[in-house]
Amino acid sequence: MHEAVPAVAIRRLPHGEGLPLPAYQSAGAAGADLFAAIAPDAKIVIEPGARLLVPTGIEVQMPEGFEAQVRPRSGLALQHGITVLNAPGTIDSDYRGEIGVLLVNLGSEPFEVLRGQRIAQLVVARVARAAFVASKGLDATPRGKGGYGSTGGREKKA
Repeated sequence: MHEAVPAVAIRRLPHGEGLPLPAYQSAGAAGADLFAAIAPDAKIVIEPGARLLVPTGIEVQMPEGFEAQVRPRSGLALQHGITVLNAPGTIDSDYRGEIGVLLVNLGSEPFEVLRGQRIAQLVVARVARAAFVASKGLDATPRGKGGYGSTGGREKKA
């Protein structure tokens, strides 16, 4: 059973008029699609290796205790090498500006962004706020100080 999530208020900006609000594409989807709110006659191209902040034409009011995460769309990543550079981007509950999606082209071909194109996903998640406390020591674990790649990736030789 799913826990009820408070409603998320959305304000459509003038350049977002006529575009859909974030929408889930299936009953089990975790992310709601975000749409590019560029001018209808604009030609915006992201060259290989370049990045671009793409407007969505919406502002959101996240309920206190929640965040919205901006994540890449797998189809754009697989087919074109387009991803969200700061994934996941975080929209805090006290942010009231326009949602922008920082796209980067990791592919080998230029990529044209079109008005109304699905460019990213928005995932709403609860946030836990921690109390950070200074300590002179930490409990030992089997992993210890093992960092990047220390928990797998290579089979140990017998």
